[in-house]
Amino acid sequence: MRRIKFNLTIALASLALSTPVFAQATDNAADETTVAAFRADLAAKFKIADKKYDSVIQGKDGWMFFAPEVRSVSVGKFWGEDAAKVGQAVDPKFADPLPAILDFKAQLDKLGIKLLLVPVPPKSVIYADKISGEIASPVKDGVLPRVDTAHREFYQLLREKGVNVLDLTDEFLQKRNTNDDGHYCKQDTHWSGNGCLLAAYKIKQIIKPGKFSATIPKTPNYQMQVKSVTIKGDLWHSLPAGVQRPKQESVVLVFRGTPDPKNKKNLIPIPTSQSSPVLLLGDSHTLVFHEGGDMHTKGAGLVDQLASNLGFPIDLLGVRGSGATPARTSLLRRARANPNYLKNKKWVVWCFSAREWTESAGWQKVPIVK
Repeated sequence: MRRIKFNLTIALASLALSTPVFAQATDNAADETTVAAFRADLAAKFKIADKKYDSVIQGKDGWMFFAPEVRSVSVGKFWGEDAAKVGQAVDPKFADPLPAILDFKAQLDKLGIKLLLVPVPPKSVIYADKISGEIASPVKDGVLPRVDTAHREFYQLLREKGVNVLDLTDEFLQKRNTNDDGHYCKQDTHWSGNGCLLAAYKIKQIIKPGKFSATIPKTPNYQMQVKSVTIKGDLWHSLPAGVQRPKQESVVLVFRGTPDPKNKKNLIPIPTSQSSPVLLLGDSHTLVFHEGGDMHTKGAGLVDQLASNLGFPIDLLGVRGSGATPARTSLLRRARANPNYLKNKKWVVWCFSAREWTESAGWQKVPIVK
């Protein structure tokens, strides 16, 4: 119990000390030579894994990495003329994510809805030293350098075109050593409970709910419980036959909800609400620790942390597949089933793994507005 309380204290303290969400990017970027060497190393590691049909690349100190993510980080620039060269889209004409994002934003603009794009930073960028010897040690103030040059350039391009982008990479790198649980699961493709906590805190800073939530009934008795949960990580589960699996990982999670009158030791998770002005849209990063089953548990995911921070339930549309086109297709179906569904929405928070830039089946335009 002492360790759990200690980790929670550090996690909450790190949130309180967080820098402004739209602060300028740090000057902690790796030099071009280091980035090139890192990308080449990742490309070589992916090639070996791909040849063996392995989806897991094992790193140092028990860290595991998803091979498609490693490939995505290795390819560099992924938009414009480069998209079709490096993307995995079924149809090369849909390899570029930029037109689809701008089209989605334009449709939401017409409805008076704001878009916040939250790409989840690759684990292989935040823990670059755990997968590559090319990033051997921190270079400044104990913080690893940023090696995702292409991501930084793309996010800046999106901002120049009016898209709100929450790039958590600098924050995750700076906070990486403030607690020993980290912001990612070692044996799973998803972020950890700490990652969910930090993301929810930063999202709330941006959407500023006080501007539109005055008439929304608040739930003052949302409570918090901290528990250690042993998970069956998807990477752990996907280790190839013949490889000895390590002990399953345990993660510290912050559960949110209302008191269970039948069992004071449990909380009833905060329900989602389709009438909420805030919609969380995306891939399984919006479901992990919330959906239960293969998503490990309920009540401790991003949607739970965000609802607790805001003081009211939010809407959720998460898919286990790609957060690129399938997530927006699900939104289209819901909007067509209920013509008034989008009427009261104020924000769409679109959250998905950054590997989607290259590893999705394609970035098609989806007409959510008739």
